[in-house]
Amino acid sequence: MDHPVVHALNQLFLRHDALEDPVVAYVNVSAPVFAAVLVVLFVAARGSARHAARRVAVAAAASAGVALLVANVLAGIVDRARPFAADPRSVHLFSHHAADPGFPSDHATGAFAIAVAIFLRHRRLGSLLLVAAALLSVGRVAMGVHWPTDVIAGAALGAATAIALDRGAVRRALDRVADVAGRVLDHALGRVLGSTRA
Repeated sequence: MDHPVVHALNQLFLRHDALEDPVVAYVNVSAPVFAAVLVVLFVAARGSARHAARRVAVAAAASAGVALLVANVLAGIVDRARPFAADPRSVHLFSHHAADPGFPSDHATGAFAIAVAIFLRHRRLGSLLLVAAALLSVGRVAMGVHWPTDVIAGAALGAATAIALDRGAVRRALDRVADVAGRVLDHALGRVLGSTRA
């Protein structure tokens, strides 16, 4: 399955710049985009939604952090070559990338951990992020950076981690962390704003 899918998507990108250019541009900025969503949720939410938004942000950040730690361990164990490194004659690399192990995909792992964690608490935003995570994953395959099973494994790992951390005592602990961090932020902002008005 891996080789035919990579070659088909890779060739599609080679033949259609109008498709390749925006997808590659999005994939290259996707990590900061997903991180920015968490920052905005934690810092910018106002009114009655602020409390819940901060909890969502912390849950998603924790899910991504744990999932990426596990992914890093798995990458060292599996040590799987990326498509552009395993098959350089027929796989075109659309953006510079190190030839480090590619299983599971860090991008898919982090994106799906964040998207699923948010989906569990906020369906609308979570659904949008799931679509964004899926597009990111397909884009990484088309770019020659990952095999399909790299991104499938990353998506499964990220999703499973988010679901595991959304249970019982772990969820309550993350909510407490979010509440404390939120109070610290509010206090710091209050002091800064107070000093500027004085």
